[in-house]
Amino acid sequence: MVEDNSTSMSSSNQPAGTGRKYRLIAGHQVLFDEEDFFWHPGDWREDIAEALARECGLACLSAEHWKVIRFLRDFYFQNGRAPLNRQLVQGTEMSMLAIEALFPGGIKRGARRIAGLPNPKACL
Repeated sequence: MVEDNSTSMSSSNQPAGTGRKYRLIAGHQVLFDEEDFFWHPGDWREDIAEALARECGLACLSAEHWKVIRFLRDFYFQNGRAPLNRQLVQGTEMSMLAIEALFPGGIKRGARRIAGLPNPKACL
């Protein structure tokens, strides 16, 4: 069961006027932006990823899912940004179609969100 407790923090703990919100997910208080992406990628945990996957309609994360998720996170923390599609394909040795098919919502709303990456600013 996914816990959503967007109002559990006092209003003084909510960033004013930003659309950001705290949610209790998998037992962790996490700050999300207005599109439900992590505000702080360091808050990510595997159990949170599994809860987010269930929210997207995935009953469980397979080895292929974890391969993509771990590549996205490793690349982000090494480079300060998410990989380009060609880098994602090269790094995972999977086709873009295969990656897109794994995640409801595709790369942005599925893989990036489950991997705990922040919202891609260029896509806002």
